[in-house]
Amino acid sequence: MIAKRDGGRRRLVRAVGVAATPVLAALVAVVVSAHSASLPPAKDQTPALPASPAPGLRVPAPVDLPSSPRVTYWASVRSAVFARAAPSASAERVARLPTTTPEGTANIVLVLGRRRDRAGRVWIHVRLAIRPNGSTGWIPRRALGVYGMVRTRLVVDVERLTAILLRDGRAIFQAPIGVGKAGSPTPKGQFYVRDMLTDYRSPFYGPVAFGTSARSDVLTDWPRGGYVGIHGTNTPALLPGRVSHGCIRLRNEDIVELARLMPVGTPVTIR
Repeated sequence: MIAKRDGGRRRLVRAVGVAATPVLAALVAVVVSAHSASLPPAKDQTPALPASPAPGLRVPAPVDLPSSPRVTYWASVRSAVFARAAPSASAERVARLPTTTPEGTANIVLVLGRRRDRAGRVWIHVRLAIRPNGSTGWIPRRALGVYGMVRTRLVVDVERLTAILLRDGRAIFQAPIGVGKAGSPTPKGQFYVRDMLTDYRSPFYGPVAFGTSARSDVLTDWPRGGYVGIHGTNTPALLPGRVSHGCIRLRNEDIVELARLMPVGTPVTIR
């Protein structure tokens, strides 16, 4: 009996244990659920990320470059390059353009137009500071820097001995000038201002001198190529008059005022 009882008990205990398992699990679930319901809702312990800083550079939407007969573009020569007679790498070479002028300033060219070749490469038609005066050529766009823009134009009248600066077609400056003598006339044509210099030690040039793309047609052996300048003078009593070797002279107070109004890249008409 004992053995059987013990065995039955063991069997009974095992049976009760098996039967009690689902009940116990259900009871635990109820207790845990009740305990969870009594707790406050859990908070997210992850720290909030700081707000993104404002961008240091805002790139505006691209816009078309203004197109107007009163707007002129120029660009610096970024790498030495050959200007060619046509927008093609196989076209005849017109001139080799360095990155700097004889005065050590950035070499710039006046932009006249643009075109793509058959390979899709962009070429820029430019006015050149070479002989003969009025020469133009084509340069690959990659050899030039960013465009500069001016709204000014200088008109030099060698007959009336006056210089007039226009902005957007309106005269904003006028002054009497000195021009070339009969044996060394100031060349006529379409040119542009290449650079502005203020460090001349000689009072002959005054406080400011502009270099232009114009070249003397007779003084071809002059130092640095015989470029025509626009500068001040130490003999203002000679103005207006035909007193120079081809350069355009202004009284010092006038050249200083012109320097304030006329940027590099300005087209110059000498007529």
